[in-house]
Amino acid sequence: MNKDNEKIIEAYRFPSPNPSVEIWEITYLSNGLRVKGMLAEPKMKGNHDGFLYLRGGIKNVGKVRPARIAQFASEGFVVFAPYYRGNQGGEGNEDFAGEDRQDAFTAFELLKTIPGVRDIHVFGFSRGGVMALMTGVEFPEAASIVTWGGVSDMFLTYEERKDLRKMLKRVIGGTPGKYPERYEERTPLYNLEKITAPVLIIHGVNDQNVSVEHGYRLERGLKALNKQVESWYFKEFTHYFPPAVNRKIVKDLSKWMKNQIKR
Repeated sequence: MNKDNEKIIEAYRFPSPNPSVEIWEITYLSNGLRVKGMLAEPKMKGNHDGFLYLRGGIKNVGKVRPARIAQFASEGFVVFAPYYRGNQGGEGNEDFAGEDRQDAFTAFELLKTIPGVRDIHVFGFSRGGVMALMTGVEFPEAASIVTWGGVSDMFLTYEERKDLRKMLKRVIGGTPGKYPERYEERTPLYNLEKITAPVLIIHGVNDQNVSVEHGYRLERGLKALNKQVESWYFKEFTHYFPPAVNRKIVKDLSKWMKNQIKR
């Protein structure tokens, strides 16, 4: 990695779980805030596609795991995974796809500046699904978008996840009944017409964390607009897939992403 990159304030080498991948923890600016994230690069020199990895959860739930981003980097991507503001030493506070969406947008811009990075794909897991779709809205040039167990409708999340309502009211500033506009602006279903990248939806039908209805609503919305969308639904799985299946899907979705590029 070139540490002279103007968008990177600090970079420290991080122990890599994969001998073919280098990992760095970096600090970058997002709307004036120092935000941290993890960058993984294949050691093999040459040009690679970029891969914006948008994590799920909030705060210490769903933290970026080096093994996970190394998994994608080993498929031939330069992977950047922002921690989002307020996490692991970063400034500011997460607000669940509100202002913190800027951390994804500036991360997309950062990937563009890394030498050798070609097209940039966007991937979101769980809450990161919202962030990925919003990034696709903001950057029509995204090569592809993958949402895995991803949230697409914040109204539905509030309705389904009674255990999250206190947190959602705190970070969003109220309920959907009182402040529907705050939930609408965090729901990418209202802006799907701005997405031009092909979209892949991966979802476990038995998912209790993010119901498969999020996937169904996203698919219906994209198809209604004649957008390019593909869905992989797994009847036997929940929010988390068995390790062997997970590894296979990582390979399959990586191949799918690369197949979206016409070079």
